[in-house]
Amino acid sequence: MEKIMKQPRIAIPEPTSGDAVYNDRSWPQYAKAIEASGGIPVKIPLSASQAEVANLVSSCEGVLLPGSGADVDPEKYGKERNPECAPADPAREAVDELLIQDVSNLHKPFFGICYGFQAWNVWHGGTLIQDLKTGVNHKPGREVREAHPVKIAEGSRIQSITGRNQLLVNSSHHQGVAQAGDGLAVVARSTEDGLIEGVEGAGDQFSLAVQWHPERIFDSDPASRSLFAAFVQAAAVWQPPAVRESVVS
Repeated sequence: MEKIMKQPRIAIPEPTSGDAVYNDRSWPQYAKAIEASGGIPVKIPLSASQAEVANLVSSCEGVLLPGSGADVDPEKYGKERNPECAPADPAREAVDELLIQDVSNLHKPFFGICYGFQAWNVWHGGTLIQDLKTGVNHKPGREVREAHPVKIAEGSRIQSITGRNQLLVNSSHHQGVAQAGDGLAVVARSTEDGLIEGVEGAGDQFSLAVQWHPERIFDSDPASRSLFAAFVQAAAVWQPPAVRESVVS
């Protein structure tokens, strides 16, 4: 009899702590993509205590950090705030840090999208461009499904998953990654201005993040579906690291 793969639980924080309209519009898109890929989305309330967040994420096999209308606090990457930088969301940042720490400690599969991509990069010591000024319009919004092309690095996890060396992606952001964080490899760039559009962690752990929004084009774009499917599959087979006991004679 064929073994039934476990249906993994995926932790997804609420996008913002103060914009219910944004949350109601955006969080269900991530949840739908996870469900369609065989996973169980688990909402992490930003009002939850640290203990409550820890209990929720401990029940999950993967973590997805979604987009947000906020910007990461520039102090976290050692910069003064630019006037174009949107207000930070301390509650979202606090929950993200707890979830990323769990991913780091237990090597759980991780998928970051847009703001989640930027937050993950900053957590790893990377920096951000607070307001993009290039020849590419990176913020045409959620109605534009094909904003600009992205070059995918040869041999990267994204290339392996999608089978593509270039993707035509949507775009809805005014900030971007300036310098990739420690241990993160740049695997996707905008072909028109060179902006970093995707990074991956090292080793066998499934950990990647992209600047665009694959959840918004999940139904119509095979590459987007393949990214979610690979993430959920990695979560389905994830096992906590073995505990090694030392014996002192």
